[in-house]
Amino acid sequence: MTAPSSTFTRRHEFLSGCRDELPILLGVAPFGMIYGLLALGAGLSPGTAQAMSAIVFAGAAQVVIAQLVHEGSPGLVVVLTVFVVNLRHALYSASVAPYLRRLKAPFKGLLAYLLTDEAYAVAITRYLRDGDRTAVSPHRHWYYLGAGLTLWACWQVTTAVGIFLGARLPENWSLDFTLPLTFIALVVPALKDRASGAAAASAGVVALAALGLPYRLGLIAAALTGVGVGLGVEGRS
Repeated sequence: MTAPSSTFTRRHEFLSGCRDELPILLGVAPFGMIYGLLALGAGLSPGTAQAMSAIVFAGAAQVVIAQLVHEGSPGLVVVLTVFVVNLRHALYSASVAPYLRRLKAPFKGLLAYLLTDEAYAVAITRYLRDGDRTAVSPHRHWYYLGAGLTLWACWQVTTAVGIFLGARLPENWSLDFTLPLTFIALVVPALKDRASGAAAASAGVVALAALGLPYRLGLIAAALTGVGVGLGVEGRS
């Protein structure tokens, strides 16, 4: 029996989204603190590091930016690399768009800003479960808003904690080694099939082979190669 739509108020949907996002924060919180440490280790000021979390709001992309800034890469290379890293958000957007098509542009823009891996996972699970039954809950977008804002608040706070801790570490404690370790921790759990394994392997080979390219263009070449190989392997399988 379906619950009446009157029970799914904006407040109910918002708080439900907040509640369902909470378990995911156990993995997000340490990553936010690591980013804060890495940003300071890359030479960013505390204000710039915190502002990046508020403006960019994308964990993997922020780590990439910190690394590229630390290596003195040109701005165009930074922008192109982050664009490739965040291409998956286009797929996320296409996936949730049918459930949000009735919203006005300002609300869509806010939800687009809050679109992350973790917020998307929670929201799309709910939307797929309900289907297109807007009569059941006409305020489902408030569920997405609750999940996204919960994640956003956690990311800002944990980034600040990481910056606070990093600013108090002795200067002779180099944090450079944490960059590759962070990427390894991000990549390894995602290697669950042949396509992802082939993408990671090919990108790694190209990154090593193109290490000497100017302006760190080897990173872009590696990323594009990984995406192409991964899509090719998945298409054949």
